[in-house]
Amino acid sequence: QVHLVESGGGSVQAGGSLRLSCAVSIYTYSSNCLGWFRQAPGKEREGVATIDRDGSTTYADSVKGRFTASKDSAKNTLYLQMNSLKPEDTAMYYCATSRSGSCLFAYWGQGTQVTVSS
Repeated sequence: QVHLVESGGGSVQAGGSLRLSCAVSIYTYSSNCLGWFRQAPGKEREGVATIDRDGSTTYADSVKGRFTASKDSAKNTLYLQMNSLKPEDTAMYYCATSRSGSCLFAYWGQGTQVTVSS
């Protein structure tokens, strides 16, 4: 069983920064995709950033240039650095990982709340 635990959420004013962390209970092999997702009240879950198996990272247009996803395989930890936060970034943020050898996200954390006030 794979477990993911997010931390680092909180409340911040617009323009501020937060860094989310996600501890993963398996070694983050290069054969796994890792990702950050978010869901705001009344909205569908959306992808924020994905680290593909080759190490490349893709971002949602809404966060490009402001958010940076990274991983530390030695620590089995995924990060999301969020800068220049906007009120529309307010959401529950989730990390996820795929099964080995695929990029279909199968394992999810419980989420951490990010609230940005104007």
